[in-house]
Amino acid sequence: MRGFQESRILLTAVELDLFTAVGSGASAQEVALKAGTHPRATETLLNALAAIGALVKKDARYFNTPATEQHLVAGSPACARPALMHTVHLFDSWATLTECVRKGTAVRKPGVAAGDPQWTESFIEAMHWRARDEAGELARTARAQDVKRMLDIGGGSGVFSIAFATANPELRAEVFDLEPVLRIAQRHIRAAGLESRVTTRAGDLTRDEFGSGYDLILLSAICHMLDPQQNFDLLRRCLGALAPGGRVLIRDFILDPDKTSPQQAAIFAVNMLVGTKGGSTYTEDEYASWLRGAGFAEVRREGAGLITGVKAAR
Repeated sequence: MRGFQESRILLTAVELDLFTAVGSGASAQEVALKAGTHPRATETLLNALAAIGALVKKDARYFNTPATEQHLVAGSPACARPALMHTVHLFDSWATLTECVRKGTAVRKPGVAAGDPQWTESFIEAMHWRARDEAGELARTARAQDVKRMLDIGGGSGVFSIAFATANPELRAEVFDLEPVLRIAQRHIRAAGLESRVTTRAGDLTRDEFGSGYDLILLSAICHMLDPQQNFDLLRRCLGALAPGGRVLIRDFILDPDKTSPQQAAIFAVNMLVGTKGGSTYTEDEYASWLRGAGFAEVRREGAGLITGVKAAR
């Protein structure tokens, strides 16, 4: 039950960017001056960071460990601080869990809807950071070489569209998301040099129509944000946007029938309770019932966390 204490120590250090302030070595006074924090309180926190192994203390000076230098110091190619700021924000949401259980829904305005640019930036960067290594594998699993037109609904940073377009030079992808998110996606698409084949379109996935003629629609980490009726409606609109024989690919947490495992999926349902109006994690049977009810001719479990719905060929 006291696990939150070490977590909060690390998250505050990330939030204040103390590992960057420590740099190649600094006293508590020097760190406080760089970070704009109180000297005595900063020393207390730095000592605790050293105690849990996140820093090393020698002769009243603090030094980063190899891990914190690589992942938590600004300027490092592997710096994960922008993504980890999302975990800082999650800590605040999880503090409302008791009230959420009383009321049955999130008591803070959910996510991007709150209009906080810092929240949006950290959330999208966190999703991008986590998905980088998985995107190429998903493109192979989903047979990107067979896809000509792809729609990436709620595509965030565009990380999956970029991976699919990289895997197939003939593929054209469209990232569908909210305007503040697309500004971040466009940055990543430009960095990948794929502006001519990966485009963006602003819209609301909970109500907008998606067009037509797509071979593949990707719903990666989307369905858990929505309630069952919203998911059914989303899949119905996906069916209408697919070409005959086209596929919708759902990538998400998938609970076992009793909803207590996998552990990460069950815990993530709580994350959706504190962070969304009606989101949760769902079982394979629930996904299959929505897909079949929406009119998909075939439903396939593709592996851990992947379900495909296939539209009839005619």
